Amino acid sequence: MEFFCYHRDRPGSTPLRTEMVEEHWTYMDRFAATMIARGPTFISEETLTGSVHILDLPDASAARAFAFEEPGYQAGAYRDVLLRRWRNTLGRTMWDFGDGRPGNNRYLVLGFCEPTTDDIGLPDGDELIACGPLLSDDGAVVVGAAVLLEATSAGVAESALSPDQFAAIEVHQWDFGGQAE
Repeated sequence: MEFFCYHRDRPGSTPLRTEMVEEHWTYMDRFAATMIARGPTFISEETLTGSVHILDLPDASAARAFAFEEPGYQAGAYRDVLLRRWRNTLGRTMWDFGDGRPGNNRYLVLGFCEPTTDDIGLPDGDELIACGPLLSDDGAVVVGAAVLLEATSAGVAESALSPDQFAAIEVHQWDFGGQAE
């Protein structure tokens, strides 16, 4: 089962996260074989805002354990965790994406919609790094979407999801090359 996990930083937690980076990486090394995507979200190099992990885990219990046993979470670095079932519509990991295009930035785009059992419109294209619906615990109901992509700006990234379909859309700068997530 695939899961989307987004630890959202508590304001001012970057120094704590920086202090705990070794513990974080030691913990993440245990899950390396299950990772579909990962990386920090940020406002600037000095200001982290969260940490994304998309993993293939045995079940919801394993996903909850992953999210809530993470050292930064245990130390209070995060204000909350968004943890949802997810479906990898691209069928690949972020490492399969390649180097991307010079001049583009990377973004996490989250869209939240009314619960539905219908298919939702997800983007397609070469700029997608990871893409899939956010699902209910049993995987039967769609509650949103999570997309990792390259784009020239946050506005272009946001347009990957239709405001007609998603009641709320969030855009976060994201980097899969960082060591601080």
